[in-house]
Amino acid sequence: MIDDRPVWAKRMESERTARNWSPLDAARAMRAHSTHDLPDERTLARSWRRWESGAIEPRDHKALIAAVFGTTTHAFFPADHRRDGNTEVRDVSGMDTVEIVARLRASDVDEATLDALRITVDRLCSEYAYMPGDQLLVESKAWLHRVAGMQHQRLTLAQHRDVLALAGMLTLLVGCVEYDSGGAARTRAEATRQAALSIGREVGHSEIQGWAHEMRAWFALTNGDMRGVLAAADDGLAVAPNQSVAVQLLAQKAKAWARVGDRRQTEVALDAGRRLLESLPYPDNVQNHFVVDPSKWDFYSMDCYRKVGDNQLSENLAREVLRAGVDFDGTERSPMRNAEARITLGVVAARGGDLGAALTYGEQALQGDRQSLPSLMMVAGDLSAVLTQQYDDDREAREFVQHMRTLRSR
Repeated sequence: MIDDRPVWAKRMESERTARNWSPLDAARAMRAHSTHDLPDERTLARSWRRWESGAIEPRDHKALIAAVFGTTTHAFFPADHRRDGNTEVRDVSGMDTVEIVARLRASDVDEATLDALRITVDRLCSEYAYMPGDQLLVESKAWLHRVAGMQHQRLTLAQHRDVLALAGMLTLLVGCVEYDSGGAARTRAEATRQAALSIGREVGHSEIQGWAHEMRAWFALTNGDMRGVLAAADDGLAVAPNQSVAVQLLAQKAKAWARVGDRRQTEVALDAGRRLLESLPYPDNVQNHFVVDPSKWDFYSMDCYRKVGDNQLSENLAREVLRAGVDFDGTERSPMRNAEARITLGVVAARGGDLGAALTYGEQALQGDRQSLPSLMMVAGDLSAVLTQQYDDDREAREFVQHMRTLRSR
């Protein structure tokens, strides 16, 4: 039988079931989280059943329902706010790449040229999620070189600052792609990160500084330095406490606490990040890598609950990540997030005794063309650990673990 209920109705049921709650339990949780008067529990439970059936939409209670399940309103009740990340620059700015480059070489740069450049940088940051890393690295470095060359032209003080800020964002992007590539590029990524931080400080750009600190937290996380994660996140929060990057900094703290086994601190950090994300306006472009879109919160939470051993919640969140990460035509919009979601499903399957499903999910996760190798290896290490612990006498499990070791050494 086809379940044609709205996505949010299916999720209400799956989230409730993952916690072993009845509709009455869910109603009690709503009352506990609410700061306003609500109907009595039984009335709310009746409404809950109707919401889960998809018969009516919980119009006035969406934020409260999302809070009950530790996520954001836009993640739980998605609307089609997405902007086409492949929109040609010419369609928006009236210029193609050749014309932009030609105008960048002129002695004077007008606002139309800067607007076109901003759109180009935004496009590159939006392509981070799916463009092959080597291709994105070449294109990003080429544009960074062009932007750097603008420093020799006649610019107003405001234009000079804007150009430096665009250079800072491109430098952040280059550093992320370098680190994704693994190997020797990881060393270059740290130097690139420091360059971005320097630019951010020079122009007083708190967002660039915040993302540079976030990159340091990410590097520390994938290297197993949890104290380094917390220190970098706190540095970033000090400089950009109320911006989008602060959400991801809090997520990195939650991931670090989860890896040292402190569930209470993990959930404190998750709740702080969720509250901040809920308070921010919906992003203009959710595909930009340096924007934390509401749906990404499920991805952060998934990682944390997998690490603390909550199989039901991590599995539920992994399925939500996969649902949100695929377009209607089946194209993967977020292949790197999807890979980690599949690893999570593999870990849950392995813990539950289903070795075949665990290996299938693991193999699917390693097949993508767009990968962040350090992050993927870190997460896949959880699957390798379960396979080693529970299935060390199985040949296929041993082969997968050995394959992971080979990838990690590369």
